[in-house]
Amino acid sequence: MADETPTAEAPKDDATTTAVAELDGALTDAQTAVDAAEKLTQTVDIRDVGPCKKHVKVTVDRGAIDKRFNEKFTELTRSDQPQVRGFRPGKAPRKMIEKQYYESVAQEIKSQVLMASLEQLAEDQTIAPLSPPEFDPSKVDIPKEGPFIYEFDIEVRPEFELPAYKGIKLRRPIHTYTAAEVEAEKKRLLEPYGQLVPKEPPVAELFDTITADVTISFQDKEINKLSEVQVKVEPQLALSDGIAADFGTKMSGAKPGDVRVIDITLSQETTVEQLRGQKVQATFSVKDVKMTRPPELTQELLEESYGVSTPEAFTELVQAVLERRLEYTQRRSAREQVLETISAAAAWELPQDMLRKQARKTLARKVMEMRNAGMDDDQIQGRRRVLEQDVLKTTADALKEHFVLQKVAEVEKIEIEEEDIDAEIDRIAEQSGESFRKVKARLEKEDLIEAVAADLLERKALDMIIANATYEDYELKASEEQGEVATVEQAALPEAEAPAEGGEPKTDSGS
Repeated sequence: MADETPTAEAPKDDATTTAVAELDGALTDAQTAVDAAEKLTQTVDIRDVGPCKKHVKVTVDRGAIDKRFNEKFTELTRSDQPQVRGFRPGKAPRKMIEKQYYESVAQEIKSQVLMASLEQLAEDQTIAPLSPPEFDPSKVDIPKEGPFIYEFDIEVRPEFELPAYKGIKLRRPIHTYTAAEVEAEKKRLLEPYGQLVPKEPPVAELFDTITADVTISFQDKEINKLSEVQVKVEPQLALSDGIAADFGTKMSGAKPGDVRVIDITLSQETTVEQLRGQKVQATFSVKDVKMTRPPELTQELLEESYGVSTPEAFTELVQAVLERRLEYTQRRSAREQVLETISAAAAWELPQDMLRKQARKTLARKVMEMRNAGMDDDQIQGRRRVLEQDVLKTTADALKEHFVLQKVAEVEKIEIEEEDIDAEIDRIAEQSGESFRKVKARLEKEDLIEAVAADLLERKALDMIIANATYEDYELKASEEQGEVATVEQAALPEAEAPAEGGEPKTDSGS
């Protein structure tokens, strides 16, 4: 009598893990693994359960399940491997095999049926998911009798009708950069290679650096103190938890000994719920004003840092940077006008949990746009802080734009191919001075390839709308340009701060 351990093993957690992994893509990129002749008999019930969310209930007919059970048990019964202790291979009674291996076979068939059902669901239904469904395959089982039923919630794109988007009228900002503006941009680009020196006379202007002690108050109550804060004077200042929108204007002309009071709008994401979106007052006591002495424009500096060899070529490079930034401003303006025009008829309601989940992808797409405009890491960091100031509103606006442009792309049959993504990565690599492989590996590691593809698709859709638009040009005003943003790591609110009843802050003493 054979006494070996049975070789038909119960599937480990791998089956469920595989089902989960495959499930993530099943509704968006189904594989036709099941032959058409073997399609499952299943009914699908889809209903709305909230803004941009549907509940899907799938009932799979018992016939396909019984057929798979029969095939598997027949295979085990006829197997030449020992299956049941005490019986020679192929001699064990089928009833005993069914009893011994029912659980493992049921798990295997569950994975098969789930995959086949989801693939069929993706082919037969027109669900446009935003993320993987809220579904854990390990929590459903094949019943011993009756149909197999599973259900899940899934976030989907909003449904809306596109109004006419071809031939719309847009206002386009234009500008011819003066020699003074080119010189100012040169100064900004050369700052990282310059030397910070005392300014004479010590009067703060844009691009200077001040050192100040800062006292933060709310409703005339002091809530925080920051010492020896060194910050560059830019149009805006971004702390880790708030934005001073008019920092440059308020700080202009400040001298050591001067005191300037500047409003800081706190982030909607700050941990102190009562202060979210509130204005606090920052009193800057200026102690020092410095300026950056520009470096000498040596051939070595120009070649190593900017890829040019002469001051004249550097000037041309700076002019190109400014033109690209103007193009970014024009595209941003066009996007805002297009979105306002073609989404006006849509009743947008996006759930908060969706916005929070989509926030990272939205910010990644915005960062991608800024890199395309030729902005460096410091410029992007400041602007990103501003976007993060009210991340839910930023995400809601960006998602609306995304949905509209995605739908335009569908209507116009605009697609992104693998070579389009590779070309974009190649362009990013050239711009950053890195290799194609390094950039692609970083994007894959940070899960940003999807953001690149989404940005490309939206760009193509927007290009199509813009190409068919009519324009009214107007001179770009300085106030309309998205100014630079200085950043500091300090926060306006200390972690221990919390407002007492009536809105006044209180300090947790730790007792």
